[in-house]
Amino acid sequence: MLIIKLAFRNIIHSGLRTWLNVIVLSVAFVLIILIEGLYDGMSEQVKDAEIDSNVGGGQFWQKDYDPFDSFSLERSHSEIPAGLEQEIRNGNASAVLIVAASIFPRNLSQSVSLKGIDPDQKIVNLPVSILNEEPDANVIPGLIGSRMSNSTGLRAGDYVSARWRNINGTFDAGDIKIVQVIDIPLPSIDKGQIWIPLEKLRTMVQIPGQATVITLRKNISRIPAGSGDWIFRDHNYLLKDLNDNISRKRLYSNFIFSLLLGMALLAVFDTQVLSIFRRRKEIGTLMALGMTRWSIIGLFTIEGFLLGILAFIAGSIYGYPILAYLANEGLVLPSMIERTQFAILLVLYPKYGLQLYIVTGLILFLSVIIVSFLPAHKITKLKPTDALKGKFS
Repeated sequence: MLIIKLAFRNIIHSGLRTWLNVIVLSVAFVLIILIEGLYDGMSEQVKDAEIDSNVGGGQFWQKDYDPFDSFSLERSHSEIPAGLEQEIRNGNASAVLIVAASIFPRNLSQSVSLKGIDPDQKIVNLPVSILNEEPDANVIPGLIGSRMSNSTGLRAGDYVSARWRNINGTFDAGDIKIVQVIDIPLPSIDKGQIWIPLEKLRTMVQIPGQATVITLRKNISRIPAGSGDWIFRDHNYLLKDLNDNISRKRLYSNFIFSLLLGMALLAVFDTQVLSIFRRRKEIGTLMALGMTRWSIIGLFTIEGFLLGILAFIAGSIYGYPILAYLANEGLVLPSMIERTQFAILLVLYPKYGLQLYIVTGLILFLSVIIVSFLPAHKITKLKPTDALKGKFS
């Protein structure tokens, strides 16, 4: 108990040196929680957006469908099995037909995917009901995302010529009216894609009743049976690339975590080394008065631990309002992020869990104890007479 009181007195009387260390440690503590919270929040947001806007509770793929091979789209369509058709009628699934096409915005040719979707579906979180608002039955209404709009220059109300092949391999063409430009959170269902009514697209390519992908309702209790032409893809398969990307980003966050913590601990280490050197006569006096070498080592180690506690308290006081504000209001990213291929939302909401707070605090305490012990353990070889004479190496 005496050592703790002595360590606390030394910390308080160190003045500016103590508070500089506390500031450095507390800033590192707050930044680590902020960065880790941003990564956790971003990962959860993107995964939720992928499930809500694209994969739902899983998908059935036509056996020839390959999202990375546009040439496979010519054969990636089949009749919907009776069981899946019943799920669609019950509102538990939604069919999507995908057809390769070319459009000619500003007299330039661009390859796109025409995606036919039921405007009345409630499975994926896309505002496709707008497609029903086009009064002219002879017009092909289309929806595009903001990324697609930026790359093609198309705006709501514009017409764009499109060319596609029907089931017989014959080229056909028509004008698509862009009825709305919508905010689609994921570039994977935005860039190079135009959403049009399912039955309209089936008529255009002359394949009634067929589809390429069938998306199930999120949290569906029972996976319906497919058929030989339809393969079920669960979240483990559909979200594999996303999870791998999140794992890679986690490596970056761990690197930043280590960098910030290392910079803060370096300041504590240097302070402890200088403190031991400056207080060598005090150390000799304590040893001459009967304090053991390991007690003196404990004194300096406890001083470092108290620095960690003060940093934890200070970081909690000024860090909580900052972190709470960002968690509620979000971190707004520049609009240019939409031009990238990364699935990052424009507003990121950090996610701070109690586990993150506790683990970061424990790592901070343990690290400070270690870097405080390292320079102090050399005291075990020090003789009291040498310390009193100022001899210290």
